[in-house]
Amino acid sequence: MIGTDEGGGTAASRLLLTTSIWSDAPTPPTPKPAAVVPPAPPLPFPQALPQIEAVTAPVAQTRTDRWPPRKLSLALQGGGTFAAFTWGVLERLLEEPSIEIDALSGASAGAINALLLACGLAEGGREGARARLNRFWLRLMHEASFRSLMLVGGFSPAGSSVAFGPTLRSGQFDPYDLDPLRQALIRDIDFAALRETTCPKLLIAATRIRDGQQEIFRNESITADVALASTCPPLVHCAVEIEGEAYWDGGFGGNPPLLRLVQETAATDLLLVQVTPSRDSYVPITPAAIDRRLDQIAANAVLNAEIAAIEWARARAAPRLRLSRIAAEDSIEGLAQRSSTDQGRGFIRLLHRSGREAADRWLGQGARAAAPAVVEDALT
Repeated sequence: MIGTDEGGGTAASRLLLTTSIWSDAPTPPTPKPAAVVPPAPPLPFPQALPQIEAVTAPVAQTRTDRWPPRKLSLALQGGGTFAAFTWGVLERLLEEPSIEIDALSGASAGAINALLLACGLAEGGREGARARLNRFWLRLMHEASFRSLMLVGGFSPAGSSVAFGPTLRSGQFDPYDLDPLRQALIRDIDFAALRETTCPKLLIAATRIRDGQQEIFRNESITADVALASTCPPLVHCAVEIEGEAYWDGGFGGNPPLLRLVQETAATDLLLVQVTPSRDSYVPITPAAIDRRLDQIAANAVLNAEIAAIEWARARAAPRLRLSRIAAEDSIEGLAQRSSTDQGRGFIRLLHRSGREAADRWLGQGARAAAPAVVEDALT
């Protein structure tokens, strides 16, 4: 799928190999040659990662459900301040009273957005969720201080190496593990509320350092430490230990977890909010630009593989599954050249506004989606 060699391969390929997401996938049967006609071609198990349009291809059976969907699950990608785009998407979705949020998966900044949304829904309904998201992001936007800088470094796996370079390591930058994100999370999230029956199902990812595998934490086990583990860039913060295991940012093992969400949600409609750019028309030449582009490629490698796996399974066993995507790069020109640690108020407002507008377009595609039973890419 992604070219590798025994000498190590690319950063993206090594990251993909650590996930082992194909281990449980059935092997397509080898077609038997006919006696007269030429052998049938093998089943189209993806050799190359398909575009997202393949996932949102026409469903092979008649659908009767309305648009927007009554029940929806969300997969929220992390990517530092780029996740302000997700803030805008969620804010617009919360204005639709007919949509019930069934489950949320997230890693890194996506995990923070998922936790804020879920806690707000559990305690104060749609208005409570909107208020929690707004309070967190507005404070981040207006606190031009070292504390605010630490918050950004605390939930961007890609941004840490770009922003701080190779001269600072976790023990130097944060020697006493005095992470201000912990206090911000405790102030903004009631972790006990995440175990209430009114709370959506949560799947929060962190990466086990011991074996590089993804760990999924669910409502009953989510604490401030879990949130910190999901948002822990190794070049900035000390590893987070939970029950004897050490963890780094969840974005390394699945950004966001998509296969697990498909397996555990009761909804047939899933919306992926992708904030880390996958495309870039420029070839980077400076060390910072090269580092940033490598981070973007690595952040999307596992996601692309999971999309391919879902399409393979959907065509054979889950024809009613409908996966849509809203991508920040489709709304903001040149996003791949921007830094995920950019705290500029104008930039964050642009991300937020663009997220709202993209979600509005996605919601407005109802006439096209319902009649032919097809959901296209959100921004097509």
